[in-house]
Amino acid sequence: MRKEIESLLENNRAWADKVNRNDPDFFTRLSNQQNPDYLWIGCSDSRVPANQIINLPPGEVFVHRNVANLIHHNDLNALSVLQYAVDVLQVRHIMVVGHYGCGGIRAAIEGGDNGMVDNWLHSVRELYYQHRDELEPLSPDERVNRMCELNACSQVQRLSRTKIIQHAWQRGQQIWIHGWVYGLSDGRVKDLDCTIAGLEEAADLYRIQSATPVD
Repeated sequence: MRKEIESLLENNRAWADKVNRNDPDFFTRLSNQQNPDYLWIGCSDSRVPANQIINLPPGEVFVHRNVANLIHHNDLNALSVLQYAVDVLQVRHIMVVGHYGCGGIRAAIEGGDNGMVDNWLHSVRELYYQHRDELEPLSPDERVNRMCELNACSQVQRLSRTKIIQHAWQRGQQIWIHGWVYGLSDGRVKDLDCTIAGLEEAADLYRIQSATPVD
């Protein structure tokens, strides 16, 4: 075990030395501040590295990851990341990024006892139930991949309903929320065309309404 960790530390030293040789000011610039335009909300899957997929260097993408790229309205971790990204970093684009073949999605829709993660994935099962007429005729792999798309778009909707996002839109901050899915087999990102860009595009029931003066 110690040798495995030592190899990681050696990898780090080699990487830092290489970066310094190629760009001596890189770490000085990076340590001064972060000013990203993008918040990436993705899956914890080790095969989906945010910066590499969109070919941006460190400091350009603020990242939050969890199993199946979910937004729960009682998840203080995700909401804290969202608030910091929106209110402090002033990101302009939020990308919810699923990936085809997601193990979390598969576990949710195939059932069985998966332990604690089943509680986390409960909303995925509800989403599957809502779309079961479309999904059940598909093959198992097609069903998982389609659910990966539906789930990413559903999380875009969930983000648009948070007070963090809606207050930002109310004060005139420009934020676009995008739904993407990443293909492990080809490295390509698919835009799911479910972008929400303002309060008027959020579902009526969930909108914060401007205060009305009382006569």
